[in-house]
Amino acid sequence: MKKVRLGVIGIGNMGRDHAKYLAAGAVKGAELAAICDIRPEAMQGFEGVAQFADPKKLIQSGQIDAVLIATPHYDHTTLCILAMQQGLHLLVEKPISVTKQDALELCKAARKGLVFSSMFIFRTEPGYRKMKQMLERGALGRLQRLHWSLTNWLRSDAYYASSSWRATWKGEGGGILLNQAPHNLDMISWLMGQPTKVRAFCHFGKYHPIEVEDEVSAYMEFKGGATGTFVASTGEAPGSNRLEISGDLGSLVLENGTLTHVQLKESCSKFLRRTKGYFERPASVEKKVPLKGKSGMHRQVTQNFVNAILKGERLIAPASEGIASVELANAMLLSSWTDKSVTLPINAGLYQRALAKKIRQSRA
Repeated sequence: MKKVRLGVIGIGNMGRDHAKYLAAGAVKGAELAAICDIRPEAMQGFEGVAQFADPKKLIQSGQIDAVLIATPHYDHTTLCILAMQQGLHLLVEKPISVTKQDALELCKAARKGLVFSSMFIFRTEPGYRKMKQMLERGALGRLQRLHWSLTNWLRSDAYYASSSWRATWKGEGGGILLNQAPHNLDMISWLMGQPTKVRAFCHFGKYHPIEVEDEVSAYMEFKGGATGTFVASTGEAPGSNRLEISGDLGSLVLENGTLTHVQLKESCSKFLRRTKGYFERPASVEKKVPLKGKSGMHRQVTQNFVNAILKGERLIAPASEGIASVELANAMLLSSWTDKSVTLPINAGLYQRALAKKIRQSRA
């Protein structure tokens, strides 16, 4: 294969962007061969590209080698499995599924020899990539704490009203945890490992006339003793996006595109044992960490997907790793619904049943 014929299913906000950069030839080795949406008007502007109203017909058309799925969340699992059964390489928008149970079934259906990737664009961001490199080489020593204030995801009522499936249990399966924050939940697992326990407080329709969560405050525990807090909102302005990770040897803070490293001259645990003072702190050095390169975001993940098909390049975001962020979102919602701490791995069936009850009561 010299060129990957790509199809895009779902020409909404994100799907249209994907189709536009593919049509413009921004991804080397790929061509936009077909698009699909149930709304004919959504496919206007892509004349000369094969158009389908039925995703099954596109998948079975023989006109594509790979498919990018950017539909509402619940369709991800069924369409991905159908595409894999047809022998197509697969790139799916986040989240890979709404529930852990569906995500497990999806990844179980993955066929050997097919490239299966997910659109976790934060893995292309220089700041997060540098943090991961530093953590892996032990720059902070034993990890102690993560705190992420993520309150700049402001969304208007008009945004939620733009599609009938949005912000409903039946149509979307969740709010900020399933729509905006999957990238951030992916980063938590990618940088720290999956939490072992979660206690979360979700507020549903606090700022908007919606039935799903638009504010979340969560506490997490990780293997090795580290703890974490995660605060997210779509109803706060101006909001902030500050990720801080602390360890026995210092801290890393990523905010406004700047990564700051505070390196202790000696470990905090050693200092606590040896100092005779009451209020002293260990000596430290603070510096800004140079960040190399630029974030390629969606185009970079798509280029990597195509390169994996044509050249065997290692995937930035294997779809199997998308299970972690789905599980973490499920755990936070389940904790809030039950008013209890939830241990991970979660009981996937228990969450599935709890969500099914919400769906039955959904206005969608």
